[in-house]
Amino acid sequence: MAGNLITTVPPSLTPDQYRDLADVPPELEWLANITNLKTRRAYKVDVAEFIAFTGLPDHTGLRTVARAHVIAWRKDMDARSLSPSSIRRKLSALSSLFDYLCERNAVAGNPVDGVKRPVTNNNEGSTPALGDDQARRLLEAPPPDTLKGVRDRAILATLLYHGIRREELCRLRPRDMQSRQGVMQFVIRGKRDKIRYISIHPLVLRLISEYLEMGKHGGGLEFDIDGPLFRPVKNNRTGTLNRHLDPGSVYRNIVMKYARATGISAEAIGVCVHSLRATAATNALSNEADIGKVQEWLGHANVSTTRLYDRRKTRPEDSPTFHVKY
Repeated sequence: MAGNLITTVPPSLTPDQYRDLADVPPELEWLANITNLKTRRAYKVDVAEFIAFTGLPDHTGLRTVARAHVIAWRKDMDARSLSPSSIRRKLSALSSLFDYLCERNAVAGNPVDGVKRPVTNNNEGSTPALGDDQARRLLEAPPPDTLKGVRDRAILATLLYHGIRREELCRLRPRDMQSRQGVMQFVIRGKRDKIRYISIHPLVLRLISEYLEMGKHGGGLEFDIDGPLFRPVKNNRTGTLNRHLDPGSVYRNIVMKYARATGISAEAIGVCVHSLRATAATNALSNEADIGKVQEWLGHANVSTTRLYDRRKTRPEDSPTFHVKY
């Protein structure tokens, strides 16, 4: 039997390929190690902006950067009236790069350390949360007699009742709806592929069941549990419907479409898909959900992020304005 064993030897690098990989600058390694595409894109732009501001010829010039260069960049951003959160993010991007360079012994220290960062509003998040009446209007907006309407209501309910991100929603499959200890739960794959389990609200379970029945997922005798849960209802480009929804489409063709149709987009300035996540978190906290549980529910790494949605002390309806009588 031993003579029949086949040993698979992985292909080896050529000497030229080995040298090419060994010569990859640590700055590019740092960028490649950022798994979140949005963060990678933003950090790449931020570092490129700093390089352009300082007049460095390329990334290799970063080794000559001092704290004075970073302070001058921060003052320039102040002069351009960038928001405090944008300035903090750009400084964080640069600091992250220099931390990596320090680990690789490419620089002696991090010049961003000690540079004062602008204070942001840490008491409340900037994303607008919808009121209860607005949330109900949004849920009732999709028509109940079309496949798109039934699908869209299931999508809106999934977002409003579970606070998941739109990218997480788009990746859902029927297989990700599982019974755990007798309770149906979503298996959510969040940032950095971290998995969390979220109990499915009974209303959402019913709406998804109606959508799956009307959509006949799989198109045959067998139910396609590994395919996309929420699919396009028509596809003029490729003709195939067996694909996940695009997150941009969820924003344009579902959330904003019904927000405009019901007048919510005019009432809540800046409403977006993340507003539904903010609404779910705010509503849960206002109804006495434990903030630690809400943190796990939302997939936040730090509870301080969850506190941005805790508006129990600043509810508009509790304002002294409504207690003034003449």
